[in-house]
Amino acid sequence: MRQLRLAILATALAIPCFAHARDNAIADVARQWTDQVASISAGDDTAARGKAIQQRLDSLGLKWREEAFTQDKEQGRNIVADLGGPEGAPLLLIGAHYDRVAQGRGATDNASGSAAVLELAAALKARPLAKHRVAVAFWDLEEKGLLGSKAHVADKDREKPALYVNFDVFGWGETLWMMVPPAVVPLAVESASAAKSNGMPLSAGDKYPPTDHRAFLEAKLPAVSFSLTDADEIKGVLRMYEQLYAKQRPTNPPKIMQVIHSDRDTVAELDPTNVPRALKTIEDALRAWDAGTSHP
Repeated sequence: MRQLRLAILATALAIPCFAHARDNAIADVARQWTDQVASISAGDDTAARGKAIQQRLDSLGLKWREEAFTQDKEQGRNIVADLGGPEGAPLLLIGAHYDRVAQGRGATDNASGSAAVLELAAALKARPLAKHRVAVAFWDLEEKGLLGSKAHVADKDREKPALYVNFDVFGWGETLWMMVPPAVVPLAVESASAAKSNGMPLSAGDKYPPTDHRAFLEAKLPAVSFSLTDADEIKGVLRMYEQLYAKQRPTNPPKIMQVIHSDRDTVAELDPTNVPRALKTIEDALRAWDAGTSHP
């Protein structure tokens, strides 16, 4: 009986410790993400933004390389780093664009997505996947027509990923917005399950703004894309793109569309509150997808 009481007491004492450790981990991710967005968006040009990314990769002990390209007569540099994994295993590629337009600092679009990729890189390096190698990529010249990702997939000698996971505009909100193509693709079911487990609202569908996942889908490669925003903004974003495609004057633009490509796109608009939970949801989904994938 005494041993049972001691065991119960030990369990009771451990619960606050676990909760404290969890809270610390959440705070660390929020802080690291915020610091990284600030570091990237502080860069006055694409090279400086890239240097901030490279410094974070260095701190993670990851070897990176710059891949120069020419696409549609434009020259740019993608940044790619291999996280490793089982030799000969298929490749999971995770990416975001790091260039920006001239207006603002490109904090939301897309230092936020680049910082999200860096946080996932840290998590997947610390605990690698069992059945996939992982690489992260940071695309240049997305703002000029997805040129960095298009150049990447156009290289016929380059290994094709089993799945590409893209991040763009990951700056605030309570809802994880997922682009899922009409065809059945990897990660859709796992993301829904992970979102439920983590209490993370998920909005998934094939209607989504144009960004680097398109280069992969157009090359017949499986790809998904994630944003973090408020649920009530999603319909507004899609409505605005419909108006733009129809050459109509956009009305009632949601916050995202007021911030990106404007002088408002600074760190002042960011809110890291739900970033850790959103990234945990995606990490859990990737691990479930990896565990459930069978390969010859």
